[in-house]
Amino acid sequence: MSKYLLNKFLYTVDRDPELVERYRAEPRELVTWWEAELANTVLNCHTGEATTWLRLDEVEREALATHDHVKLFELGAHPFLTLTLFIAMFERDNTEPLEYQKSYGARLAHFGMPYPDIAT
Repeated sequence: MSKYLLNKFLYTVDRDPELVERYRAEPRELVTWWEAELANTVLNCHTGEATTWLRLDEVEREALATHDHVKLFELGAHPFLTLTLFIAMFERDNTEPLEYQKSYGARLAHFGMPYPDIAT
């Protein structure tokens, strides 16, 4: 399990409008593509730098592929990264102000202290 890689996925997808739309429309395909093409790149570095050992596990892959923000939080993904990406994808489907954000929070309401560890 790699909380770092979960957060890197959320961070990199959220910063690219094309990837946001691909993740909304075809999440499983985007997760597979991202893991093969971008997971091991070193951010903010020339293209020759990469690592080879980082991989998502099946539970992480499935949580990303199903847009399961509750499971992602349980796995240690940072809630700010998840929330900002999911707002970009799903807020447009709602009609009331903050409707999506309230729903997002309500689905996490069963978590008590201590919250899952989000340190990477």
